[in-house]
Amino acid sequence: MNKLNKLLGATAALAFAVSSFSANANETVSVGATPVPHVEILEVVKPILAKQGVDLKIVEFNDYVQPNLSVSDGQLDTNYFQHRPYLESFIKDRGSDLVEVGGVHIEPMGLYSHKIKKLDELKEGSTVAIPNDPTNGARALLLLQSAGLIELEDPSNITATVLDIKTNSKNLNFKELEAAQLPRSLDDVDAAVINTNFAISANLNPLKDSIIIEKSDSPYVNVLVANSKSAQKEGVKALVKALQSKEVKDFIEKKYNGAVVAAF
Repeated sequence: MNKLNKLLGATAALAFAVSSFSANANETVSVGATPVPHVEILEVVKPILAKQGVDLKIVEFNDYVQPNLSVSDGQLDTNYFQHRPYLESFIKDRGSDLVEVGGVHIEPMGLYSHKIKKLDELKEGSTVAIPNDPTNGARALLLLQSAGLIELEDPSNITATVLDIKTNSKNLNFKELEAAQLPRSLDDVDAAVINTNFAISANLNPLKDSIIIEKSDSPYVNVLVANSKSAQKEGVKALVKALQSKEVKDFIEKKYNGAVVAAF
C-alpha cells in the first residue's frame, strides 16, 4: 500500500511538473518598440524565444509616450525604445509603475545638416533644432557643449534646457521639435541634433553623416522596461536574456557598424 501511495504521489508530481513546464513554455510576451533599431533587434530574438516556447508579440510605435503608458496600464508587458535618463524622468513626472529590467544598447546622438559639412561652417545666428522632450533636449545641449558651441550653467546638468545656457558664442537660435520630426526639419534649419534611431530611419548614417557624435561612453543606455507585475514573468526574463545574448551583440556589430553599440 505504501509503495502504491508513493507511486501515485510520484506520478502526480511528474504530471504537475510537466503541466507547469508546458504553461511556462507557451507564454506570450508583448513588447512595444520604435522601428529602428529596436524592432530590428527584437526580430533577431523572436526566433530565439520561439525555441523556448515564448511567443514574442511586437507592437510598433513612433512616439516616446504611448509605449510607456501602454506598459504602465498593463496593455503591454514590456517596451524597448528609451534610454535610462528618459525612463527616470518619465517616472518622476508621471509616477508610473515602470521598472527597468535590462540594458541593451547605446545609440550615440549626433548633429546633422543639409547645409554644412563641418562644424566651423555653422554661422552666427544659425538655427539648430533639438528634441523637445526634457531628457533628449538636455542630451542635445550636452553634445553641443562638448563641441564648444555653448556652455551650460552646470556643465553636467542632464536636465538642462535652453534657459540654462550660460554662453552661446555664435548666438545660435534653438528650435525645439518632437524627436521623430527632426530628420524632416533638416531642410528648414541649419542643423539638427537627432537621435540615432530616427537618423537611421531617415537613411542617415550616424558615423558618416553626422558632424559631431556622442562618444561610446554615453550614459544613455537603451533599456527594456516592464511594469512591476510583468517584470516577474518568466517570458520577460527570457526576453532580457535573449536581448543580452551573443547573437544580438553580433547582429548589432554587423548591422550598425558602430552606429549602435551593445551595452552588455
